[in-house]
Amino acid sequence: MPDSTNPESPKQERPRYDDVVSGIRDMIIEGELAPGPRISERELCARFGVSRTPLREALKVLASEGLVELTPNRGARVIRLTEADARDMFEVMGTLEGLAGELVAARIAAEEIAEIKALHYQMALHHARRELMPYFRLNQEIHRKIFEIGRNRTLIGIYRGLAGRIRRPRYLANISPARWAEALKEHEAILDALEARDGQALGRILKDHLRKTGETVLQALREETGGGQAVRREISGTGRAVAGLPAK
Repeated sequence: MPDSTNPESPKQERPRYDDVVSGIRDMIIEGELAPGPRISERELCARFGVSRTPLREALKVLASEGLVELTPNRGARVIRLTEADARDMFEVMGTLEGLAGELVAARIAAEEIAEIKALHYQMALHHARRELMPYFRLNQEIHRKIFEIGRNRTLIGIYRGLAGRIRRPRYLANISPARWAEALKEHEAILDALEARDGQALGRILKDHLRKTGETVLQALREETGGGQAVRREISGTGRAVAGLPAK
């Protein structure tokens, strides 16, 4: 019987490389890997069933996304998000999303609208079930598609450079049940403007959507810095408070 805890076991089924990147990314986004302490390569190798070489390659990808800091001879650490960092990122991303909304309204095809609608309805179902991470993945997929359908390669490149860094703060905003519900309503307005191909309205809604998300994140960071224990429990967990489950 193969040793499921040994990453070098020859009979062990290896996960795909991008699955390792995705898995570690989710651990960072959900707070399972906290900022500051050195990341244990041994524990991650055992968890994902890989050797240190593919694990380190995965960490390099996450470093390029701005989620991890690699220090020679000191290993990897999750980057700590500061209030100033969050403010700067949301200001820029809000402007980018507003421009993407104006472009996509003029360029989107009927079948692409149908695809985004399908993603939206599935996302709304996850909200109804209080399934935060599946909801969040579809949320990010919708935002990504808006940029891609806008068909501006320069804008897409800038977005991709920032999307990884802002993913964790965007997830944090949904820790607030009130903000989560409000964000879903904003996505309904996004869909309405998209179907109407109203670029000005869509750009305005998207920019305002990012502004409100940023305000929620900044408030959470202020409370965490100030020692707010309830906020710290929610941020360091996996959204259990949002799902109505007891916080760890």
